[in-house]
Amino acid sequence: MGDHHRTPHRTLLRDGLVIDTDPQPAVRPHTDVLVEDGRIAAVGTRLPVHDAQMIDAREMIVLPGFVDTHRHLWQTILRSAAVDASLDGYLSRILDRHARRLTPADVHTGNLLGALECLDAGVTTVQDFSHIQYTPEHSAAAVLALRTAGIRAVFGYGYPVFDEAARQADRVRRVRTEHFPSRDGLVTMALAPLGPSFAPIGTAREDWLLARELELPIAVHVHAGPVAQRPIAALQEAGLLGADTLYVHGNSLADPELKLIADSGGAMAITPAIEASMRFGPPMVGRLRRAGITTGLGADAVTSAPCDMFSQMRAALMSGHFEDGPDGGPDEGLPLTVPDVLRMATMGGATALGLDHAVGSLGIGKRADLLLLRADAVNLAPVVHDPIGAVVLAAHPGNIDTVLVEGRPVKRGGRLTHQGLGGVLTEARQVAERLREADAAAAAEAEE
Repeated sequence: MGDHHRTPHRTLLRDGLVIDTDPQPAVRPHTDVLVEDGRIAAVGTRLPVHDAQMIDAREMIVLPGFVDTHRHLWQTILRSAAVDASLDGYLSRILDRHARRLTPADVHTGNLLGALECLDAGVTTVQDFSHIQYTPEHSAAAVLALRTAGIRAVFGYGYPVFDEAARQADRVRRVRTEHFPSRDGLVTMALAPLGPSFAPIGTAREDWLLARELELPIAVHVHAGPVAQRPIAALQEAGLLGADTLYVHGNSLADPELKLIADSGGAMAITPAIEASMRFGPPMVGRLRRAGITTGLGADAVTSAPCDMFSQMRAALMSGHFEDGPDGGPDEGLPLTVPDVLRMATMGGATALGLDHAVGSLGIGKRADLLLLRADAVNLAPVVHDPIGAVVLAAHPGNIDTVLVEGRPVKRGGRLTHQGLGGVLTEARQVAERLREADAAAAAEAEE
């Protein structure tokens, strides 16, 4: 893939302010992190290391890369195209009108730009819920873009919402065989069906059985609505409930539904900024914590919300403060803290995606997916009183100096290392302008 995809044999991050996230976020000043062959080999003070590439981390905060558990990367070319839209408006404008116009080349551009945006903002792992799989060519383009970017990703093969003909099991099997012959690698696969909230339970059964036939995890939007008031119970009654499923949003689910998820070992992905702006329902953080459900954060759709994990952590924290406890008042028994949301953005997300063995913390032997923040940035300094609080409440993507994926620098000195960034930006602008012109032409035709 080119020289920028080669992993240095040994890299030492020297004398940083290290924040680990497992079992709980903890600060370790003046600490070294040694990376060997893409894995974390040692974490300690004054490590005696020779023949290593050195990164001076004396003015850096070092922590695990963020894990985004729910994002539609193809929509990056539609950034801010639905900022004031309701859910119905988003579905009509983005998933119906614009999605149908996108070619495989457009999807490649959107996915590549979106993946690079993730890396630039310190998101080293992303669940790409890719409900744009109109043709095998769309799928190939989306997967190629993820691999070209060099991000760790779970490619969620999703059916277009308004095209029933695109839901074809043989296409899913083909993608699994051609693009994911093994379950190892930087990019892996999941199935992202409509699920029991938006399709009959018989359809969900077919999709769940297909995923299990292909040994794929499942990611699914869930909502209590006209199709199923109790979608999780519907899965249980159909014998489909399992620990291999990541549920997304779920703001309208009743507490018994959450208990079923918890008992099954399933996990949740919440996107607090989108859930608030599109009015999906009350905040979820407190309810999920009380239910004991593993929870990760996500940006969801950059059509309507910010892309970075700093924004998602703050949205989760602030909305969680207003969430009622079990008695209708403030949740004094299980208050949400700043370390809690940092863990959701790292170890919680990794666990939700089934990747906690590989990423999410600085455990020895884990993949070296790391980010380094400039501790001397004017909006962070002095990082003395509460470094975890500084990361969650004060930092932004512009503070990120270095990002490593499996020990390989994908951002260094505040700049992405991807050689084709300028071309990607040009292509994205061209696609966006074409879509805008198509909208204008359609509006003019409607007025005639």
